[in-house]
Amino acid sequence: MGNELIRAFQLLKEKEWVDLTHTFGPDSPHFAAFPDAEFTTLFDHDDGFLAQSFTFAGQYGTHLDAPIHFVRNKRFLDELELKELALPLIVIDKSKEAAENHDYTLSIEDILQFEAEHGKVAEGCFVALRTDWSKRWPDKEAFSNKDADGNSHTPGWSLAALKFLFQERNIKAIGHETFDTDASSDYQKNGALLAEYYVLEQDTYQVELLRNLDKVPATGAVIFNIVPKPHKASGFPVRSFAILP
Repeated sequence: MGNELIRAFQLLKEKEWVDLTHTFGPDSPHFAAFPDAEFTTLFDHDDGFLAQSFTFAGQYGTHLDAPIHFVRNKRFLDELELKELALPLIVIDKSKEAAENHDYTLSIEDILQFEAEHGKVAEGCFVALRTDWSKRWPDKEAFSNKDADGNSHTPGWSLAALKFLFQERNIKAIGHETFDTDASSDYQKNGALLAEYYVLEQDTYQVELLRNLDKVPATGAVIFNIVPKPHKASGFPVRSFAILP
């Protein structure tokens, strides 16, 4: 078995790896209710070593939301199993639609059209919504995309599409390039992040602020979401990456 494992590892190392994670700092885009991150140097090399302090909300930069983030009595970050963090990756590309309509919302019909071209969405996979919104990083104004009235216009998932994926296709987790699961127009209409609540209510996680989904095929890749393990955390910055087939 050991030889099989090493051969599998060597095969993975021969493949192309794509970083799906933004580098973030105090000036990076973030959810409006959170303060800017603070990075402080505690000691530098004149003291003999470099050590820093980092202060930021758990949902900062490319990050993983644990179920407890929105839903009481669900799991914290440290309770997620390792094998949940490595999954087959499906990427649904709606970048053209999002460019033409900043309020674009993924529908069940979009998923069925994807399946007609790429085959049925596999059970237990991670589904990422590609909108190319990440290309606006690190411009805060472009990322929030507010109109003259101060309302954001950003794409997202419809609640119906998510229910279809989790209930009819039995997917495991999702990810996207924006701050929120819901399109901003849906949030403004509903007064709540209904899609995000639904995902986390399934006692699973999501990854927000992904990047480089344009470098990943629709099917066949795998995603790894490597995250620290703070005690009883609702979320934390994650190092997500894909290995291509």
